[in-house]
Amino acid sequence: MLLAVQILMAMAIAALTAKALHAYALLFGAGTILLLRLLITANNFSLAWRYRSETPSQYRIRFWRACKLFFGEFKATMMASSWTMPFHTFFKRIADHPSTPPALLIHGYGCNSGYWHFMSKALRHANITHYAVDMEPLFCGIDEYVSTIHEAVERICKETGCDKIVIVAHSMGGLAARAYLRDHGSARIAELITLGTPHHGTGLARFGIGLNTSQMLWTVGEQEGLSSKWLRNLEASEDKSAYKLIVSIYSHHDNIVSPQISARLEGAENIEFQGIGHVALASHPEIQAQVIRHIRDISRITSTSSQGI
Repeated sequence: MLLAVQILMAMAIAALTAKALHAYALLFGAGTILLLRLLITANNFSLAWRYRSETPSQYRIRFWRACKLFFGEFKATMMASSWTMPFHTFFKRIADHPSTPPALLIHGYGCNSGYWHFMSKALRHANITHYAVDMEPLFCGIDEYVSTIHEAVERICKETGCDKIVIVAHSMGGLAARAYLRDHGSARIAELITLGTPHHGTGLARFGIGLNTSQMLWTVGEQEGLSSKWLRNLEASEDKSAYKLIVSIYSHHDNIVSPQISARLEGAENIEFQGIGHVALASHPEIQAQVIRHIRDISRITSTSSQGI
């Protein structure tokens, strides 16, 4: 739908300027849409700056790295919304003779399984079987996604014959996965890897639409540092021992999760990066390598434990 809207807007601008620009009208229309998308990305970074947490000195970046961060995130958003999500959704990718547990990929707010296109290519190259789900409806409460995740987990275990799987979740998907662990326990989960998940909320959620965005809200002002009621209830109702299964990967320059330190979850393994935007996380080679390394490590640990028994 977003792609269709962009095309229609470009054609409308081209039609309005055809008399003056002649053959260049369509190019002008497309360029106007690109500029609009560029401004949206800039606005996200501006809002993230307003709610930001202090960046540790070792993760601060200079001007040219900041430019690379901005245009990398712009490219990632354009690729996701205009190419991978419209045309590359998928249900599963079965590896030949896999030696690791299968993975379930859970996207975040406003996306679908196509978001994982580049991560999927990396996982296929690493010979890792992986599945994906589409989280619907778009604007419902996060708890409503638990049944979708539960059904997917049980189906994957049945199809692959594995007792446990790895969940890799981006953004809001990580919160939905934590809600799954709360309701169904960790018997089926070897590890939960979250990418840019607002474990304590984000100030930018106030600009979103839907119950799920209000559930991800980080309140600033008189009650600075207060997570939403849903997030507080989630934390209060969780089995904290399950946190040892969680690996939180996040960037100190996330332009959607702000304060960025909100992605840090005490009791979990936290892995910090710099110079990577929110949408770009799953397509970044360093993040992909980290995810693959963890999935392979789980396989080695499981194998060692079995030999010990």
